Amino acid sequence: MEWSSVSDAILVFVLFCLASSATYIINDYHDIEQDRKHPKKSKSRPLASGQITKPQAIGLLLVLYVFLVFGWTQEPTAIYVILAYSGLNLLYTFILKHQPVVDIFTIAIGFVLRVMAGAMALSVPLSSWMFVTTLCLALYLAAVKRRQELKNSGSEGRKVLEHYSVELVDKYAEMSATGALLFYSLFVMTTHPKMVLTIPFVLFGLFRYWFVVETKDAGESPTDALYSDWQLVVTIVLWIAACSWAMLQGDNLLFGEGWWT
Repeated sequence: MEWSSVSDAILVFVLFCLASSATYIINDYHDIEQDRKHPKKSKSRPLASGQITKPQAIGLLLVLYVFLVFGWTQEPTAIYVILAYSGLNLLYTFILKHQPVVDIFTIAIGFVLRVMAGAMALSVPLSSWMFVTTLCLALYLAAVKRRQELKNSGSEGRKVLEHYSVELVDKYAEMSATGALLFYSLFVMTTHPKMVLTIPFVLFGLFRYWFVVETKDAGESPTDALYSDWQLVVTIVLWIAACSWAMLQGDNLLFGEGWWT
């Protein structure tokens, strides 16, 4: 509850939002012609749909980078993780998203870097359990995203989808979901036993998300899938409430012994 820690975390959160926004602009600018041929992206992406022009996108991109340079003076440690994230996503835009399996892992690593940046902003060790749990959960979401793209658009939406099949990506998703649940369970049982009561919410959330993907044909956008289902929203709210209750019962041992300091 120290204000300095809260303010540092909020600042890094904002900087990561700016960095990810800049990444999306570059990606959408690069893929504009291909996105215009996509049934959904042609309507949802601002550049492909014509909601904003290329000069406007470049202008916004420059503004975002100016703010990131300013952020360097405020968070000199965490900004290196943000730069690594930006560099990784530039490689993804031009090279890595065309490489099967590598593309899914690149997306997942982006989420792990978010967690690492938060830990660096707070000057706390990043738990090895949190690292592997975040990786597995991100791999699950990325695999489901690829599955739905392949199911809805075939290989027309992305060139890399020519190397995948729905059956193969289903196996990736199942393996990742199992790993996320297993590592999360071990994480909370070894670092904060009272957090065990959150495990049923995580298990239900994974089940419900897969149900939404199958029955509502969602999953290409995890955010849209979440917001479109009230049970998922309620599950997350209950999970947050359970976490808050568990942490208020005693010392906060959530971070555990870190693999990185």
